Amino acid sequence: MERSAASTRARRAKSDNATRAARSHHHRSIAANTGAPVATPTGPVVSVPTLNLTGTTSTGSRLGLTRLQTPASVEVISAETMAERGQQNILAAVTQNATGFTAAPAPGNGSIAFNTRGFTGNGTVMTLYDGTRLYVGSGTLTFPYDTWSAERIEVLRGPASVMYGEGAIGGAVNVISKLPLWVPRNQAEISFDTNMRRRLAVDSGGPVGKDVAYRITAVGSMSDGWIDRDRQSDVEVHAAVQVKQNEDVTWTISTDYGDRSPSRYFGTPLINGKLETALRFQNYNVGDSTIRYQDSQSQVKTEWQVSDAITLRNTLYYLNSQRHWRDEESYIYNSKTGLIDRGGGNYIEILHDQAQIGDRFDATFRGHIFGMVNEFVTGFDINNIAFTHTNNSPYAGSSSVPLFNFNPGSFYATTSPTVPGFNTTTNQYGVFAENRLAVTEHLSLISGIRQDEPTVTRTNHVTPANSYEKAYHATSWRAGAVYTPIKDLAFYGQYSVAVDPVSNLITSSAVNSTYQLSRGKQVEVGVKQSFWNGRGEWTLAGYEIVKNNLLARDPNNLAVTLQVGQQSSRGVEASVGFALDHGWRIDANTAFLRAKYDNFVQSVGGLPVNYAGNVPVNVPQSVSNVWVTWAFASNWSANAGVQIVGKRYADIANTLEMPAYNVVNAGLQWKPDLNTTVSLRVYNLFDTVYATSGGTNQWLLGMPRTAQLAVNVKF
Repeated sequence: MERSAASTRARRAKSDNATRAARSHHHRSIAANTGAPVATPTGPVVSVPTLNLTGTTSTGSRLGLTRLQTPASVEVISAETMAERGQQNILAAVTQNATGFTAAPAPGNGSIAFNTRGFTGNGTVMTLYDGTRLYVGSGTLTFPYDTWSAERIEVLRGPASVMYGEGAIGGAVNVISKLPLWVPRNQAEISFDTNMRRRLAVDSGGPVGKDVAYRITAVGSMSDGWIDRDRQSDVEVHAAVQVKQNEDVTWTISTDYGDRSPSRYFGTPLINGKLETALRFQNYNVGDSTIRYQDSQSQVKTEWQVSDAITLRNTLYYLNSQRHWRDEESYIYNSKTGLIDRGGGNYIEILHDQAQIGDRFDATFRGHIFGMVNEFVTGFDINNIAFTHTNNSPYAGSSSVPLFNFNPGSFYATTSPTVPGFNTTTNQYGVFAENRLAVTEHLSLISGIRQDEPTVTRTNHVTPANSYEKAYHATSWRAGAVYTPIKDLAFYGQYSVAVDPVSNLITSSAVNSTYQLSRGKQVEVGVKQSFWNGRGEWTLAGYEIVKNNLLARDPNNLAVTLQVGQQSSRGVEASVGFALDHGWRIDANTAFLRAKYDNFVQSVGGLPVNYAGNVPVNVPQSVSNVWVTWAFASNWSANAGVQIVGKRYADIANTLEMPAYNVVNAGLQWKPDLNTTVSLRVYNLFDTVYATSGGTNQWLLGMPRTAQLAVNVKF
């Protein structure tokens, strides 16, 4: 009895020490990640770089490894970094900070679509919220958007299917929401910019008794937009409560809601294949166009520290999205009439009703195998997705307007009625496992595997013959090694296999349902190091990805589509961060790649054309970001960043080139007192005209020079 009690006390003491150590490490990680001032033994107080190599992440591994321990390219973008640089939406935060990321935003995809390592779109670069995968319907993702409720954004480059299932050959972006606070803290921010965007945000958290804490964030904005006739508004609310049932069990209950009426700008038409800057502010959508996204999410997380060696975690969640488009989306310049032809069957009204309910569970075991330290996690992920697509197909309507000074008109009155087109029910379950074996003090082996079994049932209300039920089988796995010859220096290598559907899984057509999942394979090697007492960090990675089973035309019968195509990319990525004396900090990254179609046959004028060797659409071959921060006086700091994006092609034939561009953003911050920050920011400082994405007839342009004044108060 005494031995049992003593053993319990010893276990608890050991657990308390481990908890304190973990908390200490966590606080150090946060300081490293946020650029918070830290004292160094050899110099003055400085801000550390933002790479955070020694901090843990949940996106690259379920074992809670640090970035140095993970055999993959993982980055962390903190809330403090986003706030300092004025990045108020997820798209800006990722593309202006993460290595090798660009975006192809459009109203049709919810303006949240990323490109990395030669692969584009929501079907191959996955977006998650608190580690929960958001299934994409018809290529569209609309949540999350604003960064105010985000504690950090974790970015994984390269195949992520072994972590999150099919649909992540390119990578994954994981937005981590703000947790309840156990120390009271409140803040509010108000901002105003030259596009007449008014934004108000609040954040409040603290304990409610000894074992309960809360967090509530809310943000809302209204804008006239920078394009003609483009008023926008959005509201997002995040609320969370954390309950410590006892010293071993913690419950976290949260809910989110977003209501956005975003930009209705679908692009600027090209004039004889060229961009005319005189059309920069013209909006060719109809006058009564409308877009609205309503998203909500609720989740219950449970963590039970069963013992020093066993941890159980469970997440039960529910997601709901309501989306509505009513637009004219196609604009083509007619060289004969000098008018912009709108339509050609593109007066479109579409509604999405999507609900996703699921549960994710994992168990972590820590121990030894033949005297070697071993960590093992296994679990399952199950969900059900109900999706209804309502539209006015077959799309009709057309009109023509002058380049300038035109009546935008109304949504075409004689289009087809808007009725349910189809609905799908997707039932998915997956099982996964991951293991880390510390072979020696310097060498560890990390491996993982996941099996997904989704079944999609589609009911076509217009053409019942196109209804189907399809079961898929997807196995993803990876194996890697990390060698650390000295402290905070790691060499790594990894081989991984991932899978993608040929189109969005839950909205695949009857034709696409007959094809198997596309498979991708990646080899990656790299090195990471934190040095100079944490004031310097750098990473270097090289990779090759090959994705096969793309859809291609049969050269012998162009009416037949075969699953034989292949796409590949290889590249080098590097990042570096320095915290220098006299208040200087530099963060920079760059990516160079060669992405190409290896085999991609399409029909052109009734003849087979193989686009092998061509660059995929909207994929730049080089991307860089550089940020410089200077605390030049007491309570004053300035920063500037440049985003450098190489040329891209707007067509698979690579005949229409979207020019390279450089966009500079800059800011000035003043702290009149400890709790107040006044920021003046200028986005696109040199008013560069550039295309973020586009096709053969129209391009979406980036925001022009915009100045913003913001005041943040903590209380």
